[in-house]
Amino acid sequence: MDASQSPPPLRSLAPQHFAMSHLARAIFILPLAFLALFFLYPLTAILQFSFAPAGVFDARGLQEFFAEPYYLRVIGFTFAQAALSTLLTLIAALPAAYLFAHYRVPAEKFIRALITIPFLMPTIVVAAAFSALLGPRGWLNAALMQIFRLDAPPLDLLHSLGAILLAHVFYNFSIVVRIVGNFWSTLSPHYAEGARVLGASRARAFLEITFPLLAPATLAAALLIFIFNFTSFGVVLLLGGARLATLEVEIYRQTINLFNLPLAATLSLIQLLCTAALLFIYTRVQARVSQPLALRSRSVQLRHPATRREKFFVGGVMGLTLIFLGAPLATLFVESFFTPSGWGLQNYFNLFENLRGSITFVPPIDAARNSLVVAAFAVIFALGLGASAAFSILRAPPRARAALDIFFMLPLGVSAVTLGFGFLIALDRPPLALRATIYLVPLAHALIAFPFVLRALLPILQSIPPRWRDAARVLGASPARVWREIDLPIVARALITGGIFAFVISLGEFGATALIVLPEFPTMPVAIYQLLGEPGIAHYGQAMAMSALLMLVSAIAIFAMENFRVGDVGEF
Repeated sequence: MDASQSPPPLRSLAPQHFAMSHLARAIFILPLAFLALFFLYPLTAILQFSFAPAGVFDARGLQEFFAEPYYLRVIGFTFAQAALSTLLTLIAALPAAYLFAHYRVPAEKFIRALITIPFLMPTIVVAAAFSALLGPRGWLNAALMQIFRLDAPPLDLLHSLGAILLAHVFYNFSIVVRIVGNFWSTLSPHYAEGARVLGASRARAFLEITFPLLAPATLAAALLIFIFNFTSFGVVLLLGGARLATLEVEIYRQTINLFNLPLAATLSLIQLLCTAALLFIYTRVQARVSQPLALRSRSVQLRHPATRREKFFVGGVMGLTLIFLGAPLATLFVESFFTPSGWGLQNYFNLFENLRGSITFVPPIDAARNSLVVAAFAVIFALGLGASAAFSILRAPPRARAALDIFFMLPLGVSAVTLGFGFLIALDRPPLALRATIYLVPLAHALIAFPFVLRALLPILQSIPPRWRDAARVLGASPARVWREIDLPIVARALITGGIFAFVISLGEFGATALIVLPEFPTMPVAIYQLLGEPGIAHYGQAMAMSALLMLVSAIAIFAMENFRVGDVGEF
């Protein structure tokens, strides 16, 4: 080796090592500081506002909560609807999970992306879709009126528990397919085959062999679905009505409609404790799913349906799945073209007009522009935070990695309305007087989206063999060059996937935004909710047109994300 090829002397590496150590500290501190300022501080403010709003202990919020049985009924209904929605989702989605785990289906990538659309669809759009399908003017009632020649809608499903349950099953269907289906597809069939050889029936082999192996993955999916149902806001707000309020809706009502902040803080604290306990249980169960078993490649497991029974099963499950998931979306899209004068594009032209004429309301197209601007900033923030958090976990000592991972995932277990309420009461005085600014919304969206970005990046970074980086350093590559030529080409697809994830989540975020958005700067979900609350077919048409546009943009982003995904890596 000549002098030109020899590695640089140790003295010349010292400043570089010093700079990189500072960079490593900055990378570690960035997500911690962000969570401290915009997650822990607002939650602490909720705790203080619950028990010491004036600086001294005050139990008015708790006294009001326990004095009125209504709030206990709200908690009971929140748990009951979440549990029932979770059970129905498992029943509806497990056949599809089995199908994708064992059979090859035509256009599988397209269909899997189609199944994913409801999960990433904005909740307000899901609610609008079911409103168009099940409402008094919905397609179901219109069809029944025409078939039976009725003068009035025969079904009143809009403000009912049934509508909430259907929307929740629709919304969380893909979670079961992804978590349970992906695990099922790699589970070795030798266990069940051994039981069959010993004389067990197919049903007994499934109940005593396969199902216990699937139980951790099924329980993990059920817990995640329960958390999402427990903190559901847009669906319950629009489809439940005043009679069917959950904790999330009641926090919003006490804050916006009644301005009873101590009681809202108490309800937020109760919800926070419940979701924190659920998230802790979920992380423990998810760790069991990650334990090694005798797994095999998913491609080996898949086969084409051969017998008539298998073809009937595959065709039936695929048909029912596409009808159930496609009907609300198709109804919403078609409804957006219906106007009082017939079919046309008038609803879309009306998006450029302010039909209300109020000085606190802007044309819907301005809300679309606001959402795109907010989403762009949220993506930048979420990608920076997610990448920093992923590298922090990788550089942390082995014993600290699990705790750090759980800490960074905490925003996923807190409802968006609770976060929005915390922002309202915490970020209204210097040095963080952001309450009356436009910066609060993208910060909130970045906080909500950042755990999803982390889940997209971390598995890819963990899959890079350390010896590749070590070999590059031995050959004289600087840390920056190692990152540029080793890490970046591998994680680029994950970065794109995480960015699209953050974009879709920001575009449809409604819970926190409804509390903190400025009236003159609404986002698309907030504008849709306002339009649906206005009388008149013109406002309803605007809401349908804007919902269809939001659905279309989200669908395009989801299909793009599926193309950039690295296999089935990640939990979502």
